[in-house]
Amino acid sequence: MIEYATRAYSKEEVLRVLHPLVARWFDQSFDDLTPPQKYAVVPIAQDRNVLVSSPTGTGKTLTAFLSILSKLLEMADKGELGNSVYCVYVSPLRALSNDIYRNLEVPLREIRELAEEEGLELPEIRHAVRTGDTPPNEKQKMLRRAPHILITTPETLGIVLVAPKFREKLKTVRWVIVDEIHSLCESKRGVHLSLSLERLRELTGRDFIRIGLSATINPLEEVALFLVGYNDDGTPRDCLIVDTSFVKRKDIRVLCPVEDLIHTPSEVTTRKMYEMLVDLIKRHKTTLVFTNTRSGTERVVFHLKQLMPKEVENVDEWQIAAHHGSLSRYVRLDVEEKMKKGALKAVVSSTSLELGIDIGYIDLVVQLGSPKSVTRCLQRIGRSGHRLHEVSKGRIICLDRDDLVECAVMVREAYRGRLDRAQIPRNALDVLAQHILGMSIERKWRVEDAYRVVRRSYCYHDLPYGDFLNVLKFLSGGYSRLERYKVYGKIWYDPEEGTFGRRGKYARVIYALNIGTIPDEVAIKVFT
Repeated sequence: MIEYATRAYSKEEVLRVLHPLVARWFDQSFDDLTPPQKYAVVPIAQDRNVLVSSPTGTGKTLTAFLSILSKLLEMADKGELGNSVYCVYVSPLRALSNDIYRNLEVPLREIRELAEEEGLELPEIRHAVRTGDTPPNEKQKMLRRAPHILITTPETLGIVLVAPKFREKLKTVRWVIVDEIHSLCESKRGVHLSLSLERLRELTGRDFIRIGLSATINPLEEVALFLVGYNDDGTPRDCLIVDTSFVKRKDIRVLCPVEDLIHTPSEVTTRKMYEMLVDLIKRHKTTLVFTNTRSGTERVVFHLKQLMPKEVENVDEWQIAAHHGSLSRYVRLDVEEKMKKGALKAVVSSTSLELGIDIGYIDLVVQLGSPKSVTRCLQRIGRSGHRLHEVSKGRIICLDRDDLVECAVMVREAYRGRLDRAQIPRNALDVLAQHILGMSIERKWRVEDAYRVVRRSYCYHDLPYGDFLNVLKFLSGGYSRLERYKVYGKIWYDPEEGTFGRRGKYARVIYALNIGTIPDEVAIKVFT
């Protein structure tokens, strides 16, 4: 049953359900609970599935981890903490994964110091990041000393589910945290993750606790179903929704670089836009600028590096930086560290900094062009004034009349608290094909068993059986006329026996190299 949390717990009640060391650390570190912590920590400690919806900067991540760290310490006290994974944290961005790793180091270190003060010997609680950036030697270390908390992305989770040795470490998983679930559920990446979670459920042989962390999104009931899915008998799994999406104070304005957007030449509009952007950056300590493309990010950074040193005293080129997914891991980490230290004057990003990465204090967010949705508008502007009681300050600069009208309506709806309805994809057969190939690598399957696992996902709960069989036929090379398009069989499928499995020794390689739903390149043919 999906239900809303109605009871707020006091700090004393929350501390009572935590391990003594975790409770003492929290009590020394924080004066009071944030709104999501008042409603969610105790239910998570009671092993309930929970979806937390709350604005940026309200301590959602710590809300999820408090009870888990407490339970891991209890297991350590009893000598039950083995060399395997107990918690999987899934984030949509590698940068966010690295950030969570750093943020977990602080409580783990300080809790260990408290234990040493009391003369207690505390076993190490290990945590590690495993993404596409993780070097092979680090992956080998994880086999020898498995992290108790695995921090990963949807695509990497899909890969480790077929890793012959490491998948054995996942059989002990008790908790899964899906962070920034609002950014995943509306894309096929979320569909991919929902099937990975059901395959993980099949691997563990029992239900695990699911915790979803979300910025403000609508409708919460549907997102909760996306998180928890269905039981084998078709009934939805239970989930408690913690909705603390109170209205955070905001200051959003729509700006135009010129008075006449229709008749002013584009080169003049662009020049005036950069002048306006430089002026905004000059009047604030640290400004985060969002564009809608990675190429746009690089273009803006190039022009700002040309203009800023001339227009603003004591500003060098290195104080203006780009951050997006095409940059190397080391460049991204360097930019994030400099932002935390307050060393940068302006950072330009496409999407990689719009989620909950800890980037220090930002006092202004500038959006170039329309963010395309009210939810994304609030998410990006919420990166400024990141702390609980501060004002989120944002400026949207429009370069054409269509953007101007769109952004004006968007800001009006943002002030009214009206959000776009989340559109969760259903029955995506391309994602299903990837997972059927992955399942075939794991073992030989009966068709009915595989269909049962797939239908537990919210995204495939109403998948017709005929469509499932057609995907099996397609993957097994049943459509010979497609061979001229280099579409060959990747699994074997016996319709009479009702079974399927892997075909060939390269199945795992094909799966790992082609996993995910983020296209390497986007090309669209336009016919007129």
